[in-house]
Amino acid sequence: MELMFCLKRAFLVWVSCLWVPMVVVGQGANDSSAARPKEVKVGALFTLNSYIGKSAKPAILAAFDEINSNPSILKGTKLKLILHDTNCSEFLGTVEALQLIEDEVVAAIGPQSSGIAHVISHVVNELHVPLLSFGATDPTLSALQYPYFLRTTMSDYFQMYAIADMLEYFGWREIIAIFVDDDYGRSGISVLGDALAKNRAKISYKAAFSPNAPRSDIKDLLVGVNLMESRVFVVHVNPDSGLTIFSVAKTLGMMSAGYVWITTDWLPSVLDSMDSVDSDTMDLIQGVVSLRHHTPESDLKRSFSSKWKNLKDKETPNFNSYALYAYDSVWLIARALDVFFNEGGNITFSEDPSLHDTNGSALYLNSLHIFDQGPKFLKILLSMNFTGLTGLIQFDSEKNLIRPSYDILNIGGTGIRTIGYWSNYSHLSTVAPEILYTKPPNISASNQHLYSVIWPGEMTAQPKGWVFPNNGKPLRIAVPNRVTFKEFVSKDNGPSGAKGYCIDVFEAAINLLPYPVPHTYILYGDGNRNPEFNNIVFDVSQNKYDATVGDITITTNRTRIVDFTQPYMESGLVVVAPVREVKSSPWSFLKPFTWQMWCVTAAFFLFVGAVVWILEHRMNPEFRGPPRQQLVTIFWFSFSTMFFAHRENTVSTLGRLVLILWLFVVLIINSSYTASLTSILTVQQLTSRVQGIDKSRLRTMKTQDDYVAALQKGPNNGGVAAIVDELPYIELFLVNTKCTFRTVGQEFTKSGWGFAFQRDSPLAVDLSTAILQLSESGDLQRIHDKWLSSDACSSQTNPVDENRLSLDSFWGLFLVCGIACSIGLLLFFWRIWQQYRLVNKDDEEQAARERELPPDDGSRRSTQRATSFKSILDRREAEIKEMLKLKRKSSDQKRAPSQSSDGLPVSPS
Repeated sequence: MELMFCLKRAFLVWVSCLWVPMVVVGQGANDSSAARPKEVKVGALFTLNSYIGKSAKPAILAAFDEINSNPSILKGTKLKLILHDTNCSEFLGTVEALQLIEDEVVAAIGPQSSGIAHVISHVVNELHVPLLSFGATDPTLSALQYPYFLRTTMSDYFQMYAIADMLEYFGWREIIAIFVDDDYGRSGISVLGDALAKNRAKISYKAAFSPNAPRSDIKDLLVGVNLMESRVFVVHVNPDSGLTIFSVAKTLGMMSAGYVWITTDWLPSVLDSMDSVDSDTMDLIQGVVSLRHHTPESDLKRSFSSKWKNLKDKETPNFNSYALYAYDSVWLIARALDVFFNEGGNITFSEDPSLHDTNGSALYLNSLHIFDQGPKFLKILLSMNFTGLTGLIQFDSEKNLIRPSYDILNIGGTGIRTIGYWSNYSHLSTVAPEILYTKPPNISASNQHLYSVIWPGEMTAQPKGWVFPNNGKPLRIAVPNRVTFKEFVSKDNGPSGAKGYCIDVFEAAINLLPYPVPHTYILYGDGNRNPEFNNIVFDVSQNKYDATVGDITITTNRTRIVDFTQPYMESGLVVVAPVREVKSSPWSFLKPFTWQMWCVTAAFFLFVGAVVWILEHRMNPEFRGPPRQQLVTIFWFSFSTMFFAHRENTVSTLGRLVLILWLFVVLIINSSYTASLTSILTVQQLTSRVQGIDKSRLRTMKTQDDYVAALQKGPNNGGVAAIVDELPYIELFLVNTKCTFRTVGQEFTKSGWGFAFQRDSPLAVDLSTAILQLSESGDLQRIHDKWLSSDACSSQTNPVDENRLSLDSFWGLFLVCGIACSIGLLLFFWRIWQQYRLVNKDDEEQAARERELPPDDGSRRSTQRATSFKSILDRREAEIKEMLKLKRKSSDQKRAPSQSSDGLPVSPS
C-alpha cells in the first residue's frame, strides 16, 4: 500500500508540472463578522456520456438552479458549479480531478468510478476537500483510510449481502461471479464471497474480464462458464457494458430454462433511464433478477419527477436512482454550507508546505492549496440530518448512509415487477422497508419472504441451480474392494468395474436424475482385506475422489467432512449367537407362571369361592347343608370356575356381580397361560446370555467361515460366545448359514448406509430425493431381493425365564377383584347387622326386666344375643323376613290401647 501511495503521489506531482501556477485567492477571507461570500465553488466529476452521467448531470444542474434561485437557503450566497468529464478513463479522470481541485472548490461531487475515487481520495485527504461520491460503491473506500471520502449512495457491501440472502432463500450453495476486473468489480465480488461463506455457500468460479473487453472475449468467457456445474450467475459490471453479456448469453442459449441470472444495480440503472425499453433489449434479459436502490415514494420525489420532464439539459427521458443521490449530494453541501456560515465560518485556502518547490524545481506544486476550514466543514457534513429524494440523509460512524435498502426486481414480459425488498433491518421482505422500520427487527428464516419469480425460459418452477458439467470429466467414485460379503459391493471384470447391491442402488438413483451424470468406479483397496472406510471418506474430503459408493456407514465424525445422501439401508450393531431346541420337561406346564403367580392365583380361587358362599348361602339352597357339605361346595365352586364348569347358580345380586368380575379375571389368566405354554413348548430359545462385552475379550475375524467356526467351538474351546457386526452383514450371514445362529437382544446403535460426496455437493441432495423415490416405488426392495435373500431368519431373543408370566402383569386384575369382593362383603354384613337390630328390638317391659337382672346373669344375656346374631347369619333370608313381619305385627298390637265392649276404657284391676 505504501508503494501504491508513493506512485500516486509521484503521478500527482508529474501532472502538476503541466499547470501554470495560480494566485491563491481566499473566498471571503475576512474576520468572522464579515458577510457571507457571494460565490462558493463546488466541483463535479463524472463521465457525462454514461448511463449514470446522463441522469446525474441534469439532476445536479437542477439542484444548483433551485438553490441559487432561492436566496433564503444560503442567504445570498451562490453556488458555482465546476464540472469536469472523466471520459470513462481512469487516467483522464485522474487528470480532470486534479484540475478540479486546483479550482479551489470547497467540495467535490463524484466521481462515479471507484478506481478514480481511490486515487483522488489521497489528494483530497491531503488538501482537506470533502469528496461526496454518489456513484463510487466500492466497499474498500473505507472511512479510516480516506477520511475525506463521503459516500452519498449505498456501498456495495450491503448489496452483496442482499444477494447472499437471496441465494440462501432459494437454497443455492454455489454460484459463478461474472464481473469487470477493476476496483469496483473485484471489491464487490470479494465481499460477496465473504457473505456467502457465512451461509455455507461459495463462489465456485470467478469469471473476470477487462473493463474494455471486446465481445469476443466475453463470448469466450461465457463459453467457459457454461461448461461448469453451477447455473447461477451473478453479474457485477458497469452499466455501459452489461447488456453485451446478455446479448452473448442469448446467442449461446444461456437465457433458457435452468439458468439463473442475478445482477447488481447496474441493470436497473440502464432500464430506468429509458422511456420504454425496446423489445430486443427486453428479450435479452427475460427472467433476470436484479437489485435497485430503494428510494421511498414521497412528495419530494414526485415533484422532482414532474420537473424532470421539463428539464432542458436532460439527455434521457427518465432518470435512475443515481440521479436522486446526485441531487441530494448538492443539497447536502448547500445545507452544510448554511450551517458553516451560521457558525461564523470563512472559506480560505493556503499553500501545502509538503508541495513547496525546492532545490530550484520547475514543478509548480503551489497551484494546489489546502482548504483551511475543511475539517470543520467535513464535520458539519457528517452531522447533517434531513430528508431528501432518496429518503433520510444521515451518516453512521463508518460514514455510510443509514438504513440501506434495495428493491428486488424480476424482469419478465414487457416490464419489470417488484418481488420484494432487502434491508439490513429485516433482510428479505415483501413489505417496504419504511414500513418495517416502525416494527421490531426480525431476520429469522421464517420471516424471509419474496413473491414468485418468473425465471429464464418463462419457468415458474425454481431452477435447481446446477447441472452436471458437460466438460467431459466424469465423477471419480471410490468403491471398496471387499473380500467378504461381496454381495454388497465387489470387483467386476466387466466394463463398469464394480458390482453388487450398493452399485445397483446407486445406478438406479442416478437414472432417476433429470440430467446425465458421467462417472467411473475406482476400486479402493488391495483385494486381500477389506479397506478402511474412514480412509475412503477422508480421501473424498481431500478431493482425491468426488464420491464413494459402497457399504459406508453414516457416522457423526464422517458427516463433519463429507455430505451423505439419505440412507438407502438401515444399519446398526447387533449380537449373534448359537441357538438350540429347549427340551420338554414333565413339569413344563408349570413354567408359564412364576411361583408367586401360582400362589396368588390359588389363594384368590379360594377367597372368591368363600365370598360367593357367604353372599349366597342365606338365599341359595345349593350353598346350604351340613358344614362338611358346605366346605366341599366352596372348594368345588372355586376351582370349577377355572374351566367355567361350576354347576351352582348364583341368585343374589352381590354374588352375581362378584362372580362376573372373577370369571373375567379367569378368562385373562387362562388365555395368558395358554399362550405362554405354547411359546415355551414350540419356540427355539437362545443359549447365549451376552449382557456386555469387555474390550479385552474382543477378537477380530475376517471371513464368514471364521464366524461359523468360532461360534460352533464356543468360548470354552477357543471360540467365541457371540459375534458383533452391523445388521446388514449379520442378516446375510444368518441366511448363508441357514439360520443356525440368531441375533440376541436389540441393536446397540441405530444408523444407516449412504453415498458420500464432497461438502456442499448438490448431487447429495438430488440423490437423496432419488433414493426416496426408489423406496416409495418398491425398486429398492427389489434390488435388495436380487442380491440379498428375502427369507430372513426370525429372531427369538428372550430366554424361557423371561417368557414366564409374573405377578407384575396381573396384580391390577387381582386388586380390582379383591376390592369388589370386599365391597360385596361389607354390604352383606351391613344388611345382616340391620336385620339383627330389628329382630332383637325389645319392648319397654322386656328392657326393664333385663336391667333388673343381677350382675351374674349379664353373661347369659350376652350369650343370648350372640346366639341370636349367629342364628340370623345362618337363617334363610325368607325366615328372617317372616320374623321381621311378625315382630312388626306384635309391636303394633302392644301399642294399641285396651277398650271395653261398649267402647269405654277398661280400668286396670
